[in-house]
Amino acid sequence: MKRNLAYVLLLMLAAVASCSFTNKTFENDDKDKLLLDLITYVLEKGHYEPKALDDDFSVHVFEDFIDVIDPTKRYFIASDIAEFEKYKYQIDDEIKNTDITFFNVVYERLMERMGDAKGIYKEVLETPFDYSENESISIKYDEEPFAADRKELKERWRKQLKYATLGTFDSKISHMENDEIESTDEHDHTAHSLKEAEEESRKSTETTLDEFFDFVSDLERKDWFVQYINTIVDEFDPHTFYFAPEEKEKFDTSMSGKFEGIGARLQKKAEGAKIVEIISGGPVWRDARLEVGDEIIKVGQNGEEPINIVGMRLDDAIKLIKGAQGTIVDLTVKKVDGSLDVVSLTRDVVELEESYAKSANIIKGEEKFGIINLPKFYVDFNDYSERNAATDVAKEVERLKEEGMEGLILDLRDNGGGSLKTVVEMAGLFIKDGPIVQVQSKDKGKDVYDDKDERIQWDGPLVILVNELSASASEILAAAMQDYKRAIVIGSKQTFGKGTVQNVIPLNNMLRSNEHGDLGAIKITTQKFYRINGGSTQLEGVKSDIVVPDRYSYIDLGERDQSNPLGWDKITPADYKAWDGYINYEKTIADSEKRMATSQQIKLIEENAKWLKAEQDETEISLNFDTYKEEKNKDKEQSNYFKKLTDYDSKLTFKSLGYEEQLFTKDSVLREKRNRWHKNLAKDVYVEEAVNVLEDLKMNNIKQGKLASVKN
Repeated sequence: MKRNLAYVLLLMLAAVASCSFTNKTFENDDKDKLLLDLITYVLEKGHYEPKALDDDFSVHVFEDFIDVIDPTKRYFIASDIAEFEKYKYQIDDEIKNTDITFFNVVYERLMERMGDAKGIYKEVLETPFDYSENESISIKYDEEPFAADRKELKERWRKQLKYATLGTFDSKISHMENDEIESTDEHDHTAHSLKEAEEESRKSTETTLDEFFDFVSDLERKDWFVQYINTIVDEFDPHTFYFAPEEKEKFDTSMSGKFEGIGARLQKKAEGAKIVEIISGGPVWRDARLEVGDEIIKVGQNGEEPINIVGMRLDDAIKLIKGAQGTIVDLTVKKVDGSLDVVSLTRDVVELEESYAKSANIIKGEEKFGIINLPKFYVDFNDYSERNAATDVAKEVERLKEEGMEGLILDLRDNGGGSLKTVVEMAGLFIKDGPIVQVQSKDKGKDVYDDKDERIQWDGPLVILVNELSASASEILAAAMQDYKRAIVIGSKQTFGKGTVQNVIPLNNMLRSNEHGDLGAIKITTQKFYRINGGSTQLEGVKSDIVVPDRYSYIDLGERDQSNPLGWDKITPADYKAWDGYINYEKTIADSEKRMATSQQIKLIEENAKWLKAEQDETEISLNFDTYKEEKNKDKEQSNYFKKLTDYDSKLTFKSLGYEEQLFTKDSVLREKRNRWHKNLAKDVYVEEAVNVLEDLKMNNIKQGKLASVKN
């Protein structure tokens, strides 16, 4: 069944938002119970693959909620868990009966245990730490049992606090031994003896914990209940999420608005908040010291003592990190390589101009190629004609053609996706016509979305660059071009693997009357993407034609590393015919693989990737200072060794297009951004290999269709 895409999306949104959910009356004087009733009903009726509310579901909610609120196991003791166990197989029944007894019991005990914890850490920090003692701590908290009693819990706190002070103690000792060392932050590092350094380290840790517990004490019961609701919701899939009223406005306005903050997207991890995306043009991007995979473990405000966010809810951590434009935030970061650093950033409004498509000429000898970088598939949903990724890429293609490009690289690395409509139109720039993607809805047949415009914007050699962070819409485009054999895909072993579609449903829309105010909204998975060859992009993503290692090759990233992802499956293929424009498609891939096998830069990248994996697998940390220093020095030495990766020079020349160079006379910031981009591209072995592939591709003499000007 083939339909007009815009019509289908409108129809589907209308059905989800109204007709599907109007056959039940929701009335409850208790706001929490009403919220639970609404959300579970939406999940049952609207989710693409609803879960059965049974004992297995109950067990997962039980275990995940405990893990979410006490990930480092420093509050509850074994007797608490034993007491909670009686609800382990009852939560599904509670949900069906809009009963929240389990939440109430756990919440009340958590408040009690948090009060106990304040006393415990005060007691522990009264006693000096002996850094000469040979002991260690496991940071693989999920494999640790809960403490048997208060005595064992106190010992667990002692080790965690000793671990927390090690970095501060090391810093003070280093400054004591060498007054010329420059501080990485604005804190007082002065210490005149080992005893004083140890004492001040404990004092610093105590101040941090005091601030953390003051912050937590400001949270209301409703904040914890939202966490419980999202534990239930998260069992359905990692992209289904409940937004409390105050969180709705924060939800993904990135397509056409602005970000305010540091310009990074974060994911909750047991050891802190992990950076999973860096917004081009934002403070993190401009500073260039942080990267995807780094974990923020402490947050300070303009030189004040930082607050430890390990174990803190992600939303609460983000509240600390965000702030008014122009203010300074100090981030203590555990780098991908295991080293610790303090990075101070000035918060700012992140303009999305740097999230738009941009292009450059690549000069190699007498040859000229083009590269287009697309950070996301953006669109203004209020006015599609205003600005969108497909139209912008078409313009860049036309400009590159005018400047004489002989082959095109479309860089989709780190592109997290976006508008499906722009994907279909963009794919149409490179093929005559035909299906681009298949979409399956719950309990319905598939829809096939086609490019119906027979014009071709570019019929020359095409390479698409991807990595593990290329997701959703990026995967659809790469998959379509791969299935048509229109482009050669170069990059990671596979892309992210997000093959699902979500829609946002305001919960107030489901009520005829409401005395409880704004109830928020739920983002729910309603559809699934399939390639035109029938395979889903879910979990498996897109496998590159030419696999090139990168530093994330052995690190768990992507959909498979998320909680409760939907599975991979296959449907019938769409009716399509492979493009026959290349005469040496397979040979080009084979030749590239041979080059990659002998590249010293690729070998160094592979070595770095394996080292990073080994560092992440190291979960037993020594609390002996000499051992700690020895390991830290080894890590620093190894990290410095891999810095030579950035010394690579591809010998390629990158140059802005004519229209952009005219803008530089009035926009020095734009010039700086482009210069930095070009400098990084010149060190990029993946771009270098993409150019080699473009050179190797031999084209048929048969034109695939009339070249268009700019497709609209």
